[in-house]
Amino acid sequence: MGRVNETSWTEFVLLGILHHTTTHMVFFAAILLIFFLGLSGNCLYLFLFHRGTSDFQTPMYFFLSQLSFVDICQLFTIVPKMSMDFLIKKNTISLAGCGIQVFFTLTMGVAECLLLTVMSYDRYVAICKPLQYPVLMSRKTCLVMSAGVWFGTSFHALIQTISVLQLSYCGSNGIDQFFCTVPALLKLSCSETHTYENGLFLGGIVFLLCPFSVILASYISILATVLGMHSMEGKHKAFGTCLSHLCVVGIFYGAAGFKYLTPKSYRTPQQDKIASVFCDIVTPMLNPLIYSLRNRDVLLVLRKWIVKCPLTA
Repeated sequence: MGRVNETSWTEFVLLGILHHTTTHMVFFAAILLIFFLGLSGNCLYLFLFHRGTSDFQTPMYFFLSQLSFVDICQLFTIVPKMSMDFLIKKNTISLAGCGIQVFFTLTMGVAECLLLTVMSYDRYVAICKPLQYPVLMSRKTCLVMSAGVWFGTSFHALIQTISVLQLSYCGSNGIDQFFCTVPALLKLSCSETHTYENGLFLGGIVFLLCPFSVILASYISILATVLGMHSMEGKHKAFGTCLSHLCVVGIFYGAAGFKYLTPKSYRTPQQDKIASVFCDIVTPMLNPLIYSLRNRDVLLVLRKWIVKCPLTA
């Protein structure tokens, strides 16, 4: 492998999560299935969003379309490289390639955190403050929120990526992960990383714990409002929606919190890999199923499009 002045690696080896055994082959097939389901579901929702009626262009569907875009980018950043490494047994990645993976996975991961937060606030306003909804969630407000999400996530990811690429890497060049992550790279660095780890922990609090607190407060308020409803059908529908949403939020934030908030001495590389699978591969597959394709309006647009397809062929 190439080095810079014999002190810092310029190429890494991704040790991966899979080996060529029967069990791992089944696991690999499951990951590919999740990848295609997530890709199909999110692409289908984006297609329906752009083909939908004017009623489909509401804040909730607008943010759902952005969540679908984030999920597609996250899947493409991780799974194709991982699959290629497993199939052709060439697990190397350059320092620049590693930096690109770190930037995009951080950007999409933090964007998912903030979009889930914005969506929970949207549901809170819609259910708890319906008369103020047109004002609080106007088109201008949604655009400002969206711009804030993308600017904040891109800036944060850029700073983190530049910082981690400036570290020196000596000794082993084997990354004990199936894609480049900041925690995995920090383990290989021979530089002083204490300050950087503190910054990473602070970033985790800002982009994980704070949004999660907003989400939790929003859904608690929603559930309190729902309990005051007289309609049992409305209660069951709202409870079902809230529980399914909180299930996805719990999987994503639980795995992300384990990766970025737990001290590295308290977790093993294998646990990091499993957390990454749930956070970066499973969640993008669940999002369209929970947030989009179970929605009555989305299914109505899909049904209309399917009916029209034979007529236009």
